[in-house]
Amino acid sequence: MSKTSIIWFRKGLRLHDNPALLEAARGADHLCPIFILDPWFLKPDKIGVNRIQFLLESLADLDASFRARGSRLLVLRGQPQEVLPRLFKDWGATHLCFESDTEPYAKTRDAAVRQAAEEAGVEVHSPVSHTLYDPELLLSRSGGKPPLTMQSFTKLVTAVGPPPEPAADPPGKLPPLAPKAAKEAARDGGAAVAVPLLADLGYPPAGTTPFKGGETAALARMADYLSDKAWVCAFEKPKGNPAAFVRPATTVLSPYLKFGCLSPRLFHAKLLQIYAEVSGKHTQPPVSLRGQLLWREFFTLCGYAVPNFNRMEGNPLCKQIPWVDDPERLRAWEESQTGYPWIDAIMAQLRQQGWMHHLARHSVACFLTRGDLWCSWEAGQAVFDKYLVDGDWSVNAANWQWLSASAFFSQYFRVYSPITFGKQYDKNGDYIRHFLPVLKDMPAKYIYEPWTAPLSVQQEAGCVVGEHYPEPIVEHQAAMKENMARMKAAYAAAKEGGGAATPAPPSSGSAAAKRARKK
Repeated sequence: MSKTSIIWFRKGLRLHDNPALLEAARGADHLCPIFILDPWFLKPDKIGVNRIQFLLESLADLDASFRARGSRLLVLRGQPQEVLPRLFKDWGATHLCFESDTEPYAKTRDAAVRQAAEEAGVEVHSPVSHTLYDPELLLSRSGGKPPLTMQSFTKLVTAVGPPPEPAADPPGKLPPLAPKAAKEAARDGGAAVAVPLLADLGYPPAGTTPFKGGETAALARMADYLSDKAWVCAFEKPKGNPAAFVRPATTVLSPYLKFGCLSPRLFHAKLLQIYAEVSGKHTQPPVSLRGQLLWREFFTLCGYAVPNFNRMEGNPLCKQIPWVDDPERLRAWEESQTGYPWIDAIMAQLRQQGWMHHLARHSVACFLTRGDLWCSWEAGQAVFDKYLVDGDWSVNAANWQWLSASAFFSQYFRVYSPITFGKQYDKNGDYIRHFLPVLKDMPAKYIYEPWTAPLSVQQEAGCVVGEHYPEPIVEHQAAMKENMARMKAAYAAAKEGGGAATPAPPSSGSAAAKRARKK
């Protein structure tokens, strides 16, 4: 019996360490590589242009890799559970291979696809390669429940042992497309199954992120950062300069891991090679580079196993905190209009580049939630998910719960100052000047607190607060004090097992802002 395989790409947009691709190609007479543009993910109001641009660049790079091996990538549109059954019939598929996924939507979608494949007599292979470990293996070794601290998670993976080695690269020559798939690929010069343009999907013609998608870019970036072995061995999170924007103070491999352009197992193996060369003279998890992969693994396992992980309600790990629904505060935060240059510059970098340093993310997440604005972490999570090129469902949800002190982290009284924190790294305010050009001529003395500058200084800098740049949305010290009292009450209610009492809305608004400007 002949073998006609469909290799369905979702994440895992790469040829290296792709066991699903190897299984699809093994002994196949025909191999049909596909990507399905699912309308679930194509929502310009919820997922920004930079992420979609990164995706399309990754698909174009993947297509080029297949063409170099005598094949090509076919990009289709529609809901996979509707598209794939048609392909099973039309292309005479006998096998369907795809990388296992852990997110709730993916699990529901894949269950429907498996059922359709079973009904069509199509054999399904779905190996694990988006994570270091199979989450089911980790759960089985931890009593069916995920560890709730990084320390216990590290002990778990140490007991389990090293993750699998990266799979071999695919053959230099791949099987041809199935005849009917080849006809679809040839129709209208292949336009119907080509990687589309952004405008074809309802997006602006171009994004603004400097990070180019694709396996080729991923491998080059990894090689670049890992070439400095001393830096690799000394890497220690949370240290690092969040204001470094010319060459970021971390690898920026997270977008490539999110889309699967880079295998976490390959990255892990490369790190272990470097560590072996220095005989243990390197940082250790959770702060090391390997530790960052383990954080990703830890949060992915939590997202896989914990119900309602991206929500407060119904999430057994998350404290029920009575955040205030304040669209105006949320809008000001999202659009760099809080009046705090450090916060506004970070959010400008997010919108422009789709990325920012982890300490920058910590600053703005704390500011939105428990630090200053008392807005829900779910609202911040949605904004990050819209703009981040590396917006990973589990990691994003976990980090927002952490920074809002709703789960994982309980020292809610440790607040990032929107004024002094950035000064530690960038006294001159170069980061602010770059991402907030309105403040480019503000003297360094005032750039983190422009409202304190005399009017004559503001006029000379071409930036009058209240006219060219907003006044502070809250007075930080007053807002922080109020919010710490709210957090204390919410923690007490959680300890007692009841719901937290709903406090009055935050009062550190315009009056407090006026006090801040006068100090």
